[in-house]
Amino acid sequence: MAARDLPARLNLEQYKKQAKELLKRWTASDPQTTRKLADAQYAIAREHGFETWKTFTDEIARRTGLPYKATIWKSAEDALVAGDDVSLARLLREHEKMFRTEQPRSSWFGGLTPDDKDGDARTIIARTHLFENWEQFAELAGNVKHSSSPIARFERAVDAVVSGDAASLDRMLREYPELVRARSARTHHSMLLHYIGANGVESWRQRTPKNAVQILEILLAAGAEVDTTADMYNGGCTTLGLVATSCHPRDAGLQQPLIDVLLAHGARIDSLGGGNSSPIVNSCLANGRPEAAEYLSGRGAPLDLEGAAGVGRLDLVQSFFNQDGSLKPPATIAPLKDGFTWACEYGRTDVVEYLLDHGVDASEVLPRPHKQTGLHWAAYGGHVDTVKALLKRRPRLDVRDASFGGTPLGWAVHGWWERRDGDPARREPYYEIVALLVAAGAPVEPHWLNNEHAQIDPRMFAALTIWRESAHRNE
Repeated sequence: MAARDLPARLNLEQYKKQAKELLKRWTASDPQTTRKLADAQYAIAREHGFETWKTFTDEIARRTGLPYKATIWKSAEDALVAGDDVSLARLLREHEKMFRTEQPRSSWFGGLTPDDKDGDARTIIARTHLFENWEQFAELAGNVKHSSSPIARFERAVDAVVSGDAASLDRMLREYPELVRARSARTHHSMLLHYIGANGVESWRQRTPKNAVQILEILLAAGAEVDTTADMYNGGCTTLGLVATSCHPRDAGLQQPLIDVLLAHGARIDSLGGGNSSPIVNSCLANGRPEAAEYLSGRGAPLDLEGAAGVGRLDLVQSFFNQDGSLKPPATIAPLKDGFTWACEYGRTDVVEYLLDHGVDASEVLPRPHKQTGLHWAAYGGHVDTVKALLKRRPRLDVRDASFGGTPLGWAVHGWWERRDGDPARREPYYEIVALLVAAGAPVEPHWLNNEHAQIDPRMFAALTIWRESAHRNE
């Protein structure tokens, strides 16, 4: 095969995906094939005129400058964490265009974006370290330099918590027992216990070590107050609320074990510990943690109309309505709309249908969180039955959300794209959802049809072009 010229816009990840898709096609046509991913990668490289996969990928890296940019970005992040304003200022000055126009993937949650776009080095450092100004950060940095200062000890103890260094943490707490009651000088004013939540604290410390349960038990045994609050997210955040609403304990598979330990030590499940003065279940739903919401509701967390709808408790949702279909006080329209939002997002189809029958408009633009319709969330979440229930009400399909400017179909395509390299079972619902929306008349944006990613997946391309087939048959 003749070598193809490389396009102007290169994407190494896309070529990796092409190799995987090629291997899948080989396997589908010959289940006994002995060809491996390396063979598919070699075929892709040869198709583009390169002798090996490595020379091919090296050329892409050279043209895109990825290794060089990654090094610069990592240096800036290191300077940011260290509070080195001189080095960060130099990097921002020498690579101004890169930092202001690009967003390389950060090596830790949050990273240098978007703070790099709106301030000088000192402002960026102070804000990222969660201080109101540079002077406050400089005061902390000065104290940290004195290893025997209380602030330096606290910072070392925090590092032990987030890294899972149980031995060092236990030793420090025995030597300095007051550490368990100390608070951070940062705006969130967290105690050591709050760092277990990996939530609302400085970004590079939002980590859940494998032994997080052991770390939690060490802190509680040392006298940490289980329901003490910190000031992130408008204040009033307990460790239970932070753990339940954080992605890091969930991703580590430790969210429920941590919840169990906290509850066993007396954490109040009825507190507003998730911040923003919301019941803990509602906070979980608003932060994309439906599993934690369901688990807490099963452990006895109170449910209002919003929470009941979000966790799929139709029986409780019904209890908030009078026989004539009106709401029973103290339930109001606001939690009704939020409950409908979460029910759509998490595929609580029976709740969605009940609320549609009780006054919710399928085309209504909902206030939280992006001023989208329920169909946006159902499509993005991959909930086929919920999408079908909403489409029966003939909702508007051209509504664009306020944050991203996307239609329900756009959200469905985005949901599919996010899961393109994951478990095929999680990607499966999006083909039917996209086909349903297109067949119902949802506007198809031209760039989706020209998108190389969609064309690589014949099923998605077919779903997006089903309207063409219908138009052709009707001619």
